Amino acid sequence: MAPTSSRAGKQPKSVWLAERPPVKRKADQPAGLDLDKIVAATVRLLDAEGLAKFSMRRLAAELGVTAMSVYWYVDTKDDLLELAMDAVAGELDLPDESDERADWRAHLRHLATEYRAMLLGHPWVPRLLGEYINFGPHSMAFSTATLRVMARSGLSVEASSGALAAVFQFVYGFSTIQGLHRARCQAVGSTLDEYFHQVVGAVQGRPEFAEAMELSVKSVYARQGLTAEQMLDNDFAFALDLQIAGIEAMRERERDQEQPQAQPQNQSQPQPQAQNQPQAQIQPQDQNSNTK
Repeated sequence: MAPTSSRAGKQPKSVWLAERPPVKRKADQPAGLDLDKIVAATVRLLDAEGLAKFSMRRLAAELGVTAMSVYWYVDTKDDLLELAMDAVAGELDLPDESDERADWRAHLRHLATEYRAMLLGHPWVPRLLGEYINFGPHSMAFSTATLRVMARSGLSVEASSGALAAVFQFVYGFSTIQGLHRARCQAVGSTLDEYFHQVVGAVQGRPEFAEAMELSVKSVYARQGLTAEQMLDNDFAFALDLQIAGIEAMRERERDQEQPQAQPQNQSQPQPQAQNQPQAQIQPQDQNSNTK
């Protein structure tokens, strides 16, 4: 990481870095309203209606209060979205790390599967990841768990960051696209299987799609009896196994590079000369000895 410049800009903003005093309810504030209830209602609305339709006024109507009542607990809509993101991160089941002999591969697979389930269960989250710092306690607990798993993998510290990026950026991309497919199916009122057959029917017989269709249909027929969702589950599990196998391969390559190069067995070594043995003297050849 490059050294921090003395002319660095403003510190990043986050609800988790703000020092906000505790809320003291006024006499005219609704009884029973607190931050936890506001965040829970936010998650429900985002799940049901999506990010585009979410507003503080819509949230207040859901809670049966005025928008100003909500602002007693949060300063901005961005703060509320950060809180909602960390709330759903609390659904992630973290592996039990008390057993140090536990297989790191199983723990990494579990974390990746949990992350996928969270992204699919809350399709508004992928849109916000990267936009906010995500310093919340649940998000940080998940990040710490992934770092601990990689620390037990045997991979070097320098390579661990890239390995985690490979796994969880893959999970993010796979889950985001699957979530978009689900949303599209819901919008047109069809299942994923029905939508797939509609797409196949739309391009079947078109010469420019002939090769792609032939290969795709072969892949589908090879897995007959599975729904589209089951195929995606199998594809995800297999792709995740490829990621883990890649981490193992890189770890072994690092170990091989650390080992000293062994000398070939058939390479002759110079023999030490006996201490008391006189060295043979090379006599200069008599120039006239071969002259007749």
